[in-house]
Amino acid sequence: MMIKLEKSTKPVRQSFAQRMVEYGEVNKDFVVFEADIGYSTNSYLFNEAYPERYFQMGIAEFGMMASAAGMAANGRPVVVAGYGVFLTMRALESVRSFICYPNLNVKLMSSHGGTTAAIDGVTHQASEDMAFMTSIPNMHVFAPCDTASSRALFDVTLETNGPVYCRLMRDAYYELYDETATFKCGGSNTVKEGKDLTIVSYGDILFQAIMAAEELEKQGHNVEVIDAYSVKPLDWESIKTSIQKTGRIIVAEGHQKRNGMAYEIAARMACDGVTAKFAHLGMDDVFAESGDYSLLIDKYGFSAAKITEVGKSLLVTTENEQVVA
Repeated sequence: MMIKLEKSTKPVRQSFAQRMVEYGEVNKDFVVFEADIGYSTNSYLFNEAYPERYFQMGIAEFGMMASAAGMAANGRPVVVAGYGVFLTMRALESVRSFICYPNLNVKLMSSHGGTTAAIDGVTHQASEDMAFMTSIPNMHVFAPCDTASSRALFDVTLETNGPVYCRLMRDAYYELYDETATFKCGGSNTVKEGKDLTIVSYGDILFQAIMAAEELEKQGHNVEVIDAYSVKPLDWESIKTSIQKTGRIIVAEGHQKRNGMAYEIAARMACDGVTAKFAHLGMDDVFAESGDYSLLIDKYGFSAAKITEVGKSLLVTTENEQVVA
């Protein structure tokens, strides 16, 4: 089955913010905090609709998180908008101790995830954010990839009890889902079914996984692609079922390899006795450069071309290997 990816003209940060405005009419309790980059995150749209519920906190992410915790402790859910690299590092202690420890309803609208910051360089590329956020107890982590998933996951974010980190991207890439697609905390979507190889990804790199799967299909291989949009909690059972079917797995993510999604999948495989050929594509203990997005993801090993190359190597069958039917 070939998947038709349509070029997108709308970054997920914009569609997420637009849904936030619409949801503001449904839920009149939540407020939005932002750190002097409202036009970049698109959170300014909420200010235009509900100025009395929008708070410009300045370039002070640590204090912004503490303030959000205070308001949430008094019963008002808070959406905090900012760049992922600053929300997860500059404010990390505040997120951990003031938001996650008391399990408050603070939702982090995190723009410029992974290498999608691209030309903004390493200071703005959040390539360690998933490791930080998935490590903190009580935190939930979601990663939409397009307009429909970002709109749906905004609703899931607001309706999930406790802290949520939602990873968004800087630019528009492709549209995959329509408005009928469903998303839930702890879920995943198998966007392409196959029996020879499993590719698991999320966010912007999901599109690279799909393109790689279709290239491998042209070469006679049947590849399954899973959108693990709920990074924490992870839909391990669906991923496990796929691995047991294909016997081969690639995890591709725009993140440091260390403490990324593949580390969790590998640990769960070991605990459950699931054996398979395994490959992990991500940043290999390096900082990225400032440059064109497509060149960056290729240089650091998780473009469609690189996923295809690794997929071909996993699909080679040795004399002693039992082929998975």
